[in-house]
Amino acid sequence: MSGLKFGTSGLRGLVTELGDEVCGAYTVAFLKHVQKRHAVAHDGVLLVGYDLRSSSPRMAAAGMSAARSFGMRVENCGPLPTPALALRAMILGAPAIMVTGSHIPADRNGLKFYRPDGEIDKADEAGILAFLDSQKPPAANSDVAVSDEALRAYAGRCASLLSPGALAGKRIGVYQHSSVARDLMVEILQGTGAEAIGVGRSDIFVPVDTEALRPEDIIFAEQTCRALKLDALVSTDGDADRPLIADENGNFLRGDMVGLLTARFLEADAVVTPVTSNTSIEQCGFFDRVYRTRVGSPYVIEGMEKALGDGCKRIIGFEANGGVLLGAPAAVDGRVIDALPTRDAMLPILCVLGMAAREGTSLSRLVERLPARHTGSGRLEHVPAEKSGAFLKSLENAQALRAFFADAGTVRDSDRIDGMRVVLTNGDLIHYRSSGNAPELRCYTEAGSRERAAELLVWGLERAARALEHDSKK
Repeated sequence: MSGLKFGTSGLRGLVTELGDEVCGAYTVAFLKHVQKRHAVAHDGVLLVGYDLRSSSPRMAAAGMSAARSFGMRVENCGPLPTPALALRAMILGAPAIMVTGSHIPADRNGLKFYRPDGEIDKADEAGILAFLDSQKPPAANSDVAVSDEALRAYAGRCASLLSPGALAGKRIGVYQHSSVARDLMVEILQGTGAEAIGVGRSDIFVPVDTEALRPEDIIFAEQTCRALKLDALVSTDGDADRPLIADENGNFLRGDMVGLLTARFLEADAVVTPVTSNTSIEQCGFFDRVYRTRVGSPYVIEGMEKALGDGCKRIIGFEANGGVLLGAPAAVDGRVIDALPTRDAMLPILCVLGMAAREGTSLSRLVERLPARHTGSGRLEHVPAEKSGAFLKSLENAQALRAFFADAGTVRDSDRIDGMRVVLTNGDLIHYRSSGNAPELRCYTEAGSRERAAELLVWGLERAARALEHDSKK
């Protein structure tokens, strides 16, 4: 189990490291933890779901067998979106495990754990690890039949977001690939009156990363939108908790812009988002409060809880990958949508399409109305956590910080919410943080033009590389 670790979104590792005994051990450790910390009954029910990668059914079966041997009843929710499993868990007040590697390649996979009230936090991760041992869980006797209750409840929630006919006359392409929501997306969009056209379906798992699109995805979107004369092309990552939305020209919307538009459509008074989302969120002036957090949905959830404690009523959380978390009930045309504090792809897809239709405009024009901020991101690989940590620590000294960034500009402000984020006097932004999933130092930039953001990224990566090389020679 040494190669496995918790990242920003659950436990991840190579499929070869996630054998039946390992999956069973983590399942039992999770159940022991939720029974101790969250008072889950010893004879209660565990919900299990999985995505469409080839290793997921086997891993799910191993977890279900371990849970039954442990004395739990099991509801096999089958292949379904992660937010659908989370919704079912909250409805029943039961723990859940989603087998998914999200957007990572098919040779990898993972486990995502849910308490009865939502995603686990960092304290829960530590609690699970404390109960983890190498003892082989006993095998259960039989398979568990798939229940469609979770998927039907989620489909009903999605269908209630927009009125029937809200997207009438719209041609929406659905890039299906191997998304676990590929059929659900078509069904829900057709229910809004749109002409939903499935394209790009694949029987082989496709690692679609909403933050790092493959060149073939970009080309596919442009060609498909043009050939089919689409108003939009939509998709998700593998487990359908992160959306992918392209405008009528096939240009993909940045995830943080998707979150901003979703929050606007739902009339949020507070937005909670990591420091990697761009500053259009503050500059647009749409929201009473903007809370910035570290990267990762557990931190966004903490921020949403703080916003609720501060008296905010309509709270939307989102990440730069586009996944939107509904931190409080939202009203849409008189219909109330219950809170769902986990990443969801269908919510932003429907909200963004609904906003464009309601305002009688295109997706490209919706984005053009927002403050013009452009971003860049890159990474230095093979930088161990201790080296990136020492590098970030060296920038905490004010004099050293000014000297480090002198060639880029004068430092106006800085914060250490997650790594080191610096704002220069001209508004340009450079942000360094250590990856939570790999031995990498990440660099993010933001500026008023695409060219300047790219220029800053090159500078930032080269400047950090020189500093790391200098430190290694000491």
